[in-house]
Amino acid sequence: MNEKLIALRGERSQEEVAKALGISVSALSMYEQGNRIPRDEIKVKMAEYYGISIESLFLILFPTNREESEAKE
Repeated sequence: MNEKLIALRGERSQEEVAKALGISVSALSMYEQGNRIPRDEIKVKMAEYYGISIESLFLILFPTNREESEAKE
């Protein structure tokens, strides 16, 4: 999860993202370092801010057998 947060932030500063999410820079930093897990309401704000689903942001998605077989073709 922490790598995803860093990648999604891209060129934006931690200050910019933290302000948009209504959290402290230190909280965002801890999320990005993997030292803390955001509360559910912060997860929702992050997903909305980055324009992705909560699942794709916070879950490790494994391909289904069908997806694996399609990728091999």
